[in-house]
Amino acid sequence: MLNMFTKRLGIDLGTANSLVWLAGTGVVLNEPTVVAVTADDNRVVAVGNEAKEMLGRTPGNIVATRPMRDGVIADYLITEAMLSYFIDRVVGKNRFFKPEVMICVPSGVTQVERRAVLDATLSAGAKMAYLIEEPLAAAIGAKIPIAQASGHMIVDIGGGSTEAAVISLGGVVVHKSARVAGNKIDEAISLHVKKKFNLVIGERMAEMIKVTIGDALGKSNSKNQISKIDGNIDLQKNTDAMEVRGRDSVTGLPRMISLSREEVTSAITPVLVQIVSAVKAVLEETPPELAADIIDKGIVMAGGTSTLTNLDRLMTQMTGVPCHVADDALLCVVRGTGVAIENIELYKRSVARK
Repeated sequence: MLNMFTKRLGIDLGTANSLVWLAGTGVVLNEPTVVAVTADDNRVVAVGNEAKEMLGRTPGNIVATRPMRDGVIADYLITEAMLSYFIDRVVGKNRFFKPEVMICVPSGVTQVERRAVLDATLSAGAKMAYLIEEPLAAAIGAKIPIAQASGHMIVDIGGGSTEAAVISLGGVVVHKSARVAGNKIDEAISLHVKKKFNLVIGERMAEMIKVTIGDALGKSNSKNQISKIDGNIDLQKNTDAMEVRGRDSVTGLPRMISLSREEVTSAITPVLVQIVSAVKAVLEETPPELAADIIDKGIVMAGGTSTLTNLDRLMTQMTGVPCHVADDALLCVVRGTGVAIENIELYKRSVARK
């Protein structure tokens, strides 16, 4: 029986952001999945927001790194340190009663990768570790009744990977994991700016461009408006161009250019096509009865990248199936993970434990 003092946490360990759900409370932490460590002895200096501010700005003796790559652990020790930091932040450092922790993982991960996540969670201070597949967590978070004998399709587009899956009777029937998502969109923008303008921009600036004028269809929303950004992400989506600052790759000096919405669409289209291809691959393998259910209900999109302007419309055009973005798309996975650990008996068939 669960001790009344034992806390239950659901953690969405994403490539771009990590979120923590505390049972009975909701989302209590949302920080970038970035860790700053010393170069000589790998000692953790900063985690989360503080570490993200250091990206591209660190002195030689400190390295700011992302320990998750394409949705899976790339650096075991740093991920363990980050998990320990997140658990400390939520539960406190003096843990007389260790928490039970559920982590979500992509559907396509290997048994070795699953074991690495479970071991890292236990080493970080968890009493018991559970795993839930990302599409199931996203579906639960999007309030899809996964236990029904009916087909539901969820597409979770995060920072490092795209998870497309058909779910029925509490399990994943067909899935496809593509290691292409928000980060690849950022890279495509950076590459375009470098090729066309000889301007080198950082990770954060590429993300700002995506959020501000990123558009899957390149539809103009207004005329001749320029969005000016000075260090913060501007969430306006009604601008057709924005000023971009970076370093000239020829002279080495700081320079500013104006980048249009249509240029960004052109740069990111190849990446978006790869994302849609993963969705189509799942649809092609879906049993006919479940495919009929999906045509009726449509495809539900979740994850931070699913909120890219007009991505749902592009997906609808390319698949022929109605697509819509879930409410609070960024929180679907962590909410589903939290709901699953809060109701562990109900979802025990859908999770792994250690």
